[in-house]
Amino acid sequence: MKFPEAETRLFKNVFVCRKCKTKRRAPMMKVMAGKISCRRCGSKALKPVRKK
Repeated sequence: MKFPEAETRLFKNVFVCRKCKTKRRAPMMKVMAGKISCRRCGSKALKPVRKK
């Protein structure tokens, strides 16, 4: 991406479920604390979205 607005929209606070690959936007501290779960499968195993 060329401009910072697109970078923040696509990558800031976006996490991907390790089981079903669904995207979820949430604060990083809540994800690290295990308070956020996947909407689709209920898993708490989330990772940051990958920048290609």
